[in-house]
Amino acid sequence: MKKSYVPYVATLLVIVATAAILLWMGRIPMCKCGYIKLLHLETMSSENSQHIADWYTPSHVLHGFIFYFVLWLVARRISLGWRLTIATIVEAAWEIAENTDAVINRYREVTIALDYFGDSVLNSVFDILAMIAGFYAAKLLPVWASIAIIIFAEAFVIYMIRDGLALNVIMLLYPLDAIREWQAAG
Repeated sequence: MKKSYVPYVATLLVIVATAAILLWMGRIPMCKCGYIKLLHLETMSSENSQHIADWYTPSHVLHGFIFYFVLWLVARRISLGWRLTIATIVEAAWEIAENTDAVINRYREVTIALDYFGDSVLNSVFDILAMIAGFYAAKLLPVWASIAIIIFAEAFVIYMIRDGLALNVIMLLYPLDAIREWQAAG
């Protein structure tokens, strides 16, 4: 049977369209600092979420694990390529929503990210690629290894910066003063 490349081309087009939409929204292409870093590890910095990878990149990898699992549960009959396209659309929608004034202001109101002003387009594209890496890792790894990676990644990032995927979701949806105070104390 001939392998279809259509979903992979569609996935690539979703990434390109996301970058174009973010640029149209006024997001900066790359860090205003004028250079690109592979890894930026200062969270309280105007360069956070402006380079290729940062402390929030593991959250996007975990999105890939989660999307793979959910789509495996509810859409097993759909080819892997189309499940990847669906996951990429969801991740791209988040990257677009995350960079709206409403969500940026929400981050500033309820988290310790007072200087957050949105992601660069470069960072958003690499966040989507991190999700794709997580998606494929979930496909290749046994379930126990996927669960171990999710737990380790969350625990490590929480330990290092007092933030992570779970805390980020909690603080956006139902902010707790206790978490905010704990994060600020770090």
